[in-house]
Amino acid sequence: MVLNETDRQLIAAIQDGLPLASQPYAVIADQLGITQQAVITRLQALQDSGLIKRMGVVVRHRALGYDANAMVVWDVPEADIERIGKLLADETCVTLCYQRPRRLPDWPYNLFCMIHGRARDSVLRCIERIIDRHGLHDVDHDVLFSTRGFKQCGARYASPADQAGAARG
Repeated sequence: MVLNETDRQLIAAIQDGLPLASQPYAVIADQLGITQQAVITRLQALQDSGLIKRMGVVVRHRALGYDANAMVVWDVPEADIERIGKLLADETCVTLCYQRPRRLPDWPYNLFCMIHGRARDSVLRCIERIIDRHGLHDVDHDVLFSTRGFKQCGARYASPADQAGAARG
C-alpha cells in the first residue's frame, strides 16, 4: 500500500489520540476536509494493509490512583505458553499479557503480565489467587514493581510537518 498525502495527514491527526468528542471521526474529517466516512474507510484500509497494527486506549493509571503496578514475569514451558497465557489474560486483574523470547542465561522469562493496583498487598494477593486458581505453584516467576512512571503514548509515525498539515486541514 502506498500512502498518499491524505493518509499521512490522517495518521498525523490520530497519533496523539482521538479527539474527546461524541463523533471523533467527524472532528478529524473536518480538520482534513474530507467526509467522516472517508476517515473511517481510510483507517480501515490502513489497518487491513497492516500499516496500522491496532488502535487502542492509553490509560494513565497513576492519575487514577493505581500506584502499585507490577510486571509479573513467568518461565513457562513452551508447550504450555499458549494455554497459560490465555488463562492469565482472562484474569480480571491482569491488564496486559504477552509472550517474549527468553534471553538466556540471564533472563529465563518468556511470559509477561501487568497488574495495576492501588496497593502492593492487593497486587500480591491477586498474584497468589492466580497461582492457586491455575495450579502455577511450580512455574518460576518474579514480581517486578515499577518504581517510577513514564509518559505513555502510542507509536509515532507522522513527521512534525505532517502533523502541522493535519492541524491546518
